[in-house]
Amino acid sequence: MSASDLAVLMGGWSAERQVSLWSGEAVVAALRSAGHDPQVIDITAPDQVMALAARGVRRVISVLHGTGGEDGRVQSALDLQGIAYPGCGVLASALAMDKLQTKRLWRSLGLSTADWQVVDSAAALREAAERFGYPVFVKPSSDGSSVGISKVRSAADVDAAWQSATAGAGVVMVERCVSGGEWTCSILDGVALPVIRIEPDGEFYDFNAKYVSNNTRYHCPAGLAPEVEQRLRALSLAAFEAVGGEGFGRVDFLMGDDLEASLLEVNTLPGMTSHSLLPLAAKVAGIDMPALLDRLVGLCRVRMAVPA
Repeated sequence: MSASDLAVLMGGWSAERQVSLWSGEAVVAALRSAGHDPQVIDITAPDQVMALAARGVRRVISVLHGTGGEDGRVQSALDLQGIAYPGCGVLASALAMDKLQTKRLWRSLGLSTADWQVVDSAAALREAAERFGYPVFVKPSSDGSSVGISKVRSAADVDAAWQSATAGAGVVMVERCVSGGEWTCSILDGVALPVIRIEPDGEFYDFNAKYVSNNTRYHCPAGLAPEVEQRLRALSLAAFEAVGGEGFGRVDFLMGDDLEASLLEVNTLPGMTSHSLLPLAAKVAGIDMPALLDRLVGLCRVRMAVPA
């Protein structure tokens, strides 16, 4: 295959477009360092995705975060064109993008996740928050990068949280606030990488703490006893595999002093920015950014060939 048949898809049309552009810049630089010469395509509309095969693209590294790029739709378009890509396919992408369905699946399998309730109004949100007890998290079920998520500490915060969540995608969820720190574990080719403990700059690991602030701190290795580290890696791998995850991804969870994890979500297209967690965990495991992207190119596979 020629170098030009490899493309990086970045940008997109979701609320996470800027994050995707940041990821794309880092991915392109790493691919070039690893000896690849990818086409760089800023996607602004779905019809560009459907035209990839016509412009000679046969392999794709996509960092199209959020709606469209991460929910199975772009994956389906790639499948229909017989274009190879690493990571999760249509089913896992669509399922993991929906936090509500993911939590329902985990709960059915006995995997620990915080209690939640779906609400359809600010009044219902207030009622659920009072039943759970403040603080609670309020979030849209189908957005990423913490878009639309609020930590609600009192009834006075309810209306603003409702407005923020309803601007996102999917139904609105109220989630019991599990006391403890924020943690994550990335998956690469069937292996759980070192766990990361996150000290966010602010109330929780929101958009600012993830992508803007230089004061968020990441601890990897996380300082856990070896048996706890291995248990959390095994849990993360089980949570990833439960949604049909493959190739690479990331599992986020909360954990307090009791060292009992409460699963939050699966990210099937983790960020690749200078603040991102998969590259950090890979580096600690001895895989630098160019080597990581070279691995992802090696994981590219075709899910559906175009009929002759």
